[in-house]
Amino acid sequence: MLTRTNQKNGDELSILGFGCMRLPKNGREIDEQRSIEMIHDAIKNGVNYFDTAYVYNNGRSESVLGAALAGGWREKVKIATKLPPFMVKTLANAKKIMNTQLSRLQTDSIDYYLLHMLTDISMYERLASLGVMEWLEEMKKTGIVKNIGFSFHGGKKDFELILKAYPWDFCQIQYNYMDENNQATKDGLLLAAEMGIPVIVMEPLRGGKLVTHLPESVIKEFASQKPEKSPVEWALRWVWNHPQVNVVLSGMSDETQLKDNIRIASDSTANSLTEDELKVFEQVKTVMLEKTKIPCTGCGYCMPCPFGVDIPGCFSCYNDKYLMNDKSARFRYFQIMGSLSHIPAVASQCHGCGKCESHCPQKIEIRKQLKTITREFEGPLYRPIVTVVRKVMRVK
Repeated sequence: MLTRTNQKNGDELSILGFGCMRLPKNGREIDEQRSIEMIHDAIKNGVNYFDTAYVYNNGRSESVLGAALAGGWREKVKIATKLPPFMVKTLANAKKIMNTQLSRLQTDSIDYYLLHMLTDISMYERLASLGVMEWLEEMKKTGIVKNIGFSFHGGKKDFELILKAYPWDFCQIQYNYMDENNQATKDGLLLAAEMGIPVIVMEPLRGGKLVTHLPESVIKEFASQKPEKSPVEWALRWVWNHPQVNVVLSGMSDETQLKDNIRIASDSTANSLTEDELKVFEQVKTVMLEKTKIPCTGCGYCMPCPFGVDIPGCFSCYNDKYLMNDKSARFRYFQIMGSLSHIPAVASQCHGCGKCESHCPQKIEIRKQLKTITREFEGPLYRPIVTVVRKVMRVK
């Protein structure tokens, strides 16, 4: 197992991290015995970074990981877990959650502690106003928390604002060959590296969609170059090719996935892809773009919208629904564009001014497309549901 050095604290972290959100199941419940055996096998093969969260599997993810690491295994690994902002109304809430996490994980310290799924700067500011950051700094001084970070699902601008708002020990972003211009973007990855902030990558396979939902022409394109390499291997090696990436998380749900990922991680070094291999990805992305409903490259020239629409974000959700047969696209739109953002950025906010279209290199009829997205993603119950969710999640 290859490792990369955490530039802030010197930790040697396995380039493959074990994401504990998709542990094997027996019916609807986590198969604890299989999960523990997989975790032990991963450690034996050099994996030393395990990522979980307070809300994963209603808390069972943390508990199973804690059980797996009992009996001497804990000392061999780094644990990452997360504080859910929507459950933190007061500082006392945050403290109670952490105490529960320490109990579930059967440990007295958390190596990498994240604010979970920040979508914009206001979410961070609300937690900071409650004293959460000062409290985490106290936890760091006592050794209960070793590193303070955040995971992110929002737009490029807010990622940069959050990155600069606090002296973070690390951050976690979604990054893969199809999301190079989405969410934090490659620019965000490079900015974090320039600031000396270690980067943990999640969703390198887009939750498996870059494996099971690829168009047949894309699969043939990969196979024509290196038939022995699976779409999984192509996707993982693309992320590991970036020297700015410290760890790539994979949510492995069976033993075959674990074995295959360990094999790929054994020789995936930075800057190792050849020019011909990199061209394959450009060809693949060209094919994918040709098959998309809206030919948006995510360049952002249409932004900012005077009325707050996240135009590339709306297009990305819409394209995923059709290109990737992504049944969760509507939920992602609901989550990121509307219900969890401080300032909603949905398609229906378009006033039809046309400013965006004059700057679009792809000459997209943006106003027309935003109306289509509004019809598909924002039914009559959309706004009432958003109002309720924002209230429950304490988004102001």
